[in-house]
Amino acid sequence: MKFFHRRQFLHLAAGAAGLPAVYHIAWAQTYPTRPVRIIVPAGPGGGIDILARLFGQWLSERLGQPFVVENRPGGGNNIGTEAVVRAAPDGYTLLLVNATNVINSTLYEKLNFNFIRDITPVAGLDREPYVIAVHPSVPARTVPDLIAHAKANPGKTNMASGGTGTGTHVTGEQFKMMTGVNLVHVPYRGTGPALTDLLGGQVQVMFSTMPAAIEYIRAGKLLALAVTTATRSEALPDIPTVGDFLPGFEASTWYGVGAPRNTPAEIVDKLNKEFNTALADPKIKARLADLGGTVLGGSAADFGKLIAAETEKWAKVIRAANIKPE
Repeated sequence: MKFFHRRQFLHLAAGAAGLPAVYHIAWAQTYPTRPVRIIVPAGPGGGIDILARLFGQWLSERLGQPFVVENRPGGGNNIGTEAVVRAAPDGYTLLLVNATNVINSTLYEKLNFNFIRDITPVAGLDREPYVIAVHPSVPARTVPDLIAHAKANPGKTNMASGGTGTGTHVTGEQFKMMTGVNLVHVPYRGTGPALTDLLGGQVQVMFSTMPAAIEYIRAGKLLALAVTTATRSEALPDIPTVGDFLPGFEASTWYGVGAPRNTPAEIVDKLNKEFNTALADPKIKARLADLGGTVLGGSAADFGKLIAAETEKWAKVIRAANIKPE
């Protein structure tokens, strides 16, 4: 399986068969000549939506055609992803890829598509920690506090997520496995709605994406107990890592761009160069840093390798925790 994943992704950026190379090159030189859709497989307000709009605006200004963000939530990212799988492979429909896409490869036994086969990697954008965010009413100010509170009140601490099988869910499951605490999982249709209920106190804790939660943390509306990466986040330098209290704990989310299988290699290459140019823009870099992200960049093949490695990592957590789709 490991070989299959890596082999597939190293070759998925190949161009479509059946069209002359000269035609592809000419097409790429004039691309885009009409609006491009960026499909976000989640609702507004989450980290994936924030990034899609950031890069969509930058590309619109640079390439002279609208890059329109279209939210397609539902099915744990699968509805939006399938819309891109079924789209014409012409560069005019793109997918904002995230960690949930690779989690779903293991979580769902039967899908109407195969993510590894049907989505061509285009470019990695950034990697971010999750942050353990709690409502201020929760009597916990550190990770050990949260563990003690949850153990003293089993089944009474609700853990929100952006949906069953999302990164915000499986990271919480990884935490539960390593601590033995009983947090009651409450899935939502996206990070935005989950944060709304966390802010309202209907749920108590969330392993949130950083872009979605950071402004609420800065405003004091949510409390950050720890970040999930191996090192502290420059955006929240005073917040410890989970690993400071649970040695070996590490999790992060990441974002990138994909296109339908058989999208011409010349189009993929052009898009990859444009996204890498965006990532080198000081304004984009500063905004990503402000949101807690670290630039990925690199070739389409580099992004494919990341996807393959992450598929393997989260498959182990899903099986160990026996996570099933709802």
